Amino acid sequence: QVQLVESGGRLVQAGDSLRLSCAASVSTVSRYGAAWFRQASGKEREFVAVINAVTNTYYADSVKGRFTISRDNAESTVYLQMDSLKPEDTAVYYCAVRTRPSYRLASDYTASNAMDYWGKGTLVTVSS
Repeated sequence: QVQLVESGGRLVQAGDSLRLSCAASVSTVSRYGAAWFRQASGKEREFVAVINAVTNTYYADSVKGRFTISRDNAESTVYLQMDSLKPEDTAVYYCAVRTRPSYRLASDYTASNAMDYWGKGTLVTVSS
């Protein structure tokens, strides 16, 4: 069992920056692919970014160049640095990990059903 707890979400203005954190309950999370997804009100959950065990990363086109995913294995924490935020980034952001055998490519982690454990989410609201 892996427990994930997201934090850092809050109300910000367009153009601001924000860093989300995802703390894992197990130190072995460093072995797994970890991703951020988001779900805006009334919309389906969508992939945002992923970092695999060898720190390869992959991003949704909508956030590429603005968001950066990283991990601190010593702290069992995954981060999402979000810059140049836009109102359309408003959503609940979820952290997820895959404990089943890893995919070869970071880009293979974009489907929700690829992930095995999820956090409860943290709300990011970007005002215009």
